[in-house]
Amino acid sequence: MNIEVRDADRSEDLLAQVYTALATNTPVLIQGGGTKSFYGRATSGALLDTRAHRGIVSYDPTELVVTVRAGTPLAELEAVLDQSGQMLAFEPPYFGEGATVGGMVAAGLSGPRRPWVGSVRDFVLGCRVITGNGKHLRFGGEVMKNVAGYDVSRLMAGSLGSLGLLTEVSFKVLPKPRSSLTLRLEMDVDTALVRFAEWGQQPLPITAACHDGEGLMLRLEGGEGSVKAAREHLGGEEVSAAFWGALREQTLDFFSNPAPLWRISVANDSRPRLPEGAQLVDWGGAQRWLKTDAAAATLRGAAAAAGGHACCFTPGAAESPLHPLPEVLMRYHRRLKEQLDPQGIFNPGRMYDGL
Repeated sequence: MNIEVRDADRSEDLLAQVYTALATNTPVLIQGGGTKSFYGRATSGALLDTRAHRGIVSYDPTELVVTVRAGTPLAELEAVLDQSGQMLAFEPPYFGEGATVGGMVAAGLSGPRRPWVGSVRDFVLGCRVITGNGKHLRFGGEVMKNVAGYDVSRLMAGSLGSLGLLTEVSFKVLPKPRSSLTLRLEMDVDTALVRFAEWGQQPLPITAACHDGEGLMLRLEGGEGSVKAAREHLGGEEVSAAFWGALREQTLDFFSNPAPLWRISVANDSRPRLPEGAQLVDWGGAQRWLKTDAAAATLRGAAAAAGGHACCFTPGAAESPLHPLPEVLMRYHRRLKEQLDPQGIFNPGRMYDGL
């Protein structure tokens, strides 16, 4: 099946909009499909829509590298990769049909495979960015000069559009696994956490591990022989792989609970003392999804005590959705923002107040 990819370079139009914003000192709200607009603090400004700037600039399956414009629909990119038996290994969530490549990078969110292969940031090779100085610059890839020693291309991942207008990104892609199956094992969460630690010391082809509150879900991927051997070793019942897509897109029944949703990131072998609430343990214990009405300070105290952090995924449920940074890290954020966006026009306050 051939995938029709619409190609349109609108970088000059985007640059002109940034020039206008700089000349009038008008904040801009950078947005693609808007499927992740709930994430981070609410901000305002003149809408700068990236979706017209789309298309795959280059793709060489033999080199495992693809370069794509920021407004390209994420579904379109993944369909093209799938034709060559390849994938974005970090399993980015869509949260809606309109998800774009730029929004994926800006949000920096990864799916169930993240602990085993890496995050969005780990697969970004380079990018082009329109800065708050009105320049269209290339970072990473073949050109290795970066601002003040920062690896700007990777810093764009998870920056929520606060550092500049992303126009183009180059990614490392990986071959899709030859064999994959999903197992369900009946055990409680405490036993599962012990098993995660044990299995981490063994050569098992695990690429996803989640306790849904009732049982343990495991995904095995790799060569047919290794997957078969692991399946015989681990036991359990083979079930549908659709679970992982529903987990990634937050469409499991767990997420329908009306209480605010928090993501607690901790070491996978930690035992954080979290407030009472419905909990789903992902990433082999490193990511805890928690539905609770507990105060933000209580949650963040518990996460920090376990060496982690807590972010709120429910709009309006916390004054600062992202975990507050220590002052020394905040100074680095401010310095970087000042160099790339000196007038502070890009998504002001989206990550933290004053950024």
